[in-house]
Amino acid sequence: MLLLVVQFFMLSIFTDANPLDIACSNTSYAPNSPFESSLKLLLESIATNTSQGFYNLSIGDDPNRVFGRALCRGDVNRTVCQNCLENARHEILKNCKTAEEAIIWYELCQIQYSYRKFLVMVYAGQYAEKWNNQWKSVSNPARFIEVLTYLMTNLSIEASSDPAMFAVGEVKFPKRKTIYGLVQCTRDINSRDCNDCLTGALGDLKACCGAREAGIIVNENCNLRFQLSLFYNASTRIALTYPTSTDEKRSQRGLLHELAGPISVSLTQEGDLVSSEELPFVHLAVIKAATDGFSDSNKLGQGGFGTVYKGVLPNGKEVAVKRLSRKSWQGLEEFKNEIILIAKLQHRNLVRLVGCGIEGEEKLLIYELMPNRSLDCFIFDSERRLQLNWNTCYNIIGGISKGLLYLHEDSRLKIIHRDLKPSNVLLDKDMVAKISDFGMARIFCENQKTANTRRVVGTYGYMAPEYAMEGLFSVKSDVFSFGVIVLEIISGKRNSGFYLTGHAQTLLAYVWQLWKEGKEMEFVDPLLMKSSSIPQVVRCIHIGLLCVQEDPAVRPTMSNVVALLGSESIALSEPRQPPFPVGRTIVLAEQPSTKDPSVCHDLTVSTLSPR
Repeated sequence: MLLLVVQFFMLSIFTDANPLDIACSNTSYAPNSPFESSLKLLLESIATNTSQGFYNLSIGDDPNRVFGRALCRGDVNRTVCQNCLENARHEILKNCKTAEEAIIWYELCQIQYSYRKFLVMVYAGQYAEKWNNQWKSVSNPARFIEVLTYLMTNLSIEASSDPAMFAVGEVKFPKRKTIYGLVQCTRDINSRDCNDCLTGALGDLKACCGAREAGIIVNENCNLRFQLSLFYNASTRIALTYPTSTDEKRSQRGLLHELAGPISVSLTQEGDLVSSEELPFVHLAVIKAATDGFSDSNKLGQGGFGTVYKGVLPNGKEVAVKRLSRKSWQGLEEFKNEIILIAKLQHRNLVRLVGCGIEGEEKLLIYELMPNRSLDCFIFDSERRLQLNWNTCYNIIGGISKGLLYLHEDSRLKIIHRDLKPSNVLLDKDMVAKISDFGMARIFCENQKTANTRRVVGTYGYMAPEYAMEGLFSVKSDVFSFGVIVLEIISGKRNSGFYLTGHAQTLLAYVWQLWKEGKEMEFVDPLLMKSSSIPQVVRCIHIGLLCVQEDPAVRPTMSNVVALLGSESIALSEPRQPPFPVGRTIVLAEQPSTKDPSVCHDLTVSTLSPR
């Protein structure tokens, strides 16, 4: 009954609510033009079809094509959502008239349209001035901002790992007060970009309203809100306890004591950290000199827990330095996790951790530098893909398979990667593939076959169906991801958002359709045809299909895959139909991992299928 009352209240307050903000472009379209017709049709479609809280689409043909997307707050029902959007579509047309681009924000929804495809990430925040200024100032603002930051940072991490990219929660504040918070991202960006967007918005939130009793920041891709009274409707809100400074320092000191040693750290058979000569500690002064004081000119990328810089050590070795956020407790945990998982993993097809540094609040990880950055920078880029030939692609496929085999069977730690995708496959100067980013990886016991988790992490489009739907993961989860990558390398197209090609809803559906019709060579990127061995390409498509079968029991192990790739005389079984619904492109992460030592900086276009 209470739930119904809250929802009714939210519906009633929305009915006569004014927009938080409206932004209209200065460029205009002609009245009564085909563009205007497409726009009106798009806005009508958005208002009626946003049944799952998020919807994006495009209508019309170039140059009169219109792109649009809508987002409703994650705690409202379908009726409230559609009523909000219906009002928003009328208001955006009335206020923005003939603007070619516009966005309107309400408390419970937002609509955006444009004549061009949306960029993956827009960081500029909007300050809802009238709304924010009505709230009183708080006493002890410094302490309030400290607790508020703790709440919103934890909610941002939670939202980044949630399929709906939405989180609400609360934290107790002295004098029996509670701060309630809400964060949300659009679902056409990935986990890392969601966390980055929320981090930027949190900075704006603290600047505008950190000393007030409430505040809102909205932008194209994310929004945040807090208040000293309950304003949202959610049965799964997060209740946090802000740690005292004494507790926080004690816990950090304990971890530092566990990690620190006079020379270096490594692993025992039981997984404990001990001193050794294998992973040297590097002094902060040396790392600063190597990166020219962490200069922007040496920056390779930035992620949820820090920034990656190119550096040159005194011995002339080029490295990538991951500088974890200076005051991030999660960053300290990640520091430990990276060391535990990869300090002792030595393989040609794994990125190597060559050192680390910890001094005061600085936590640094040093990797070998990958000059050619990540695989996605090549296979999904029209210009860089010209540099690939079939032999290079085949060697990359083989390298990934051998790296996974080492993780699953040949290292003394049985490791499930759980987030294998092209952006986590780096390429050295010789285009040798090296698996990276073990932030989501898990160690299995010697005889352990599967595990179950309540928090699914990874990237839709590469996640095995049993993992995405039930939280069950095993070595066969990585096999599925590998199969998707193989098919993406061969076709030059992403599994996620493949519906935009007009061929099929997903890449897996398309290749299966061609395979059944005996037209599998139509699946191959024409750029590879000139240099390819047709029997070898067909065999790789066949292996890729075997890896993405729905039943994990019938997928090959990585030892099978390596054998099948290495010998054309081994017979291949007939593949079964792959699971098509895995084509969604929502990205989840148990915690936002930092960018890889080599990253692709190019902006890409959002390609989320309408849900």
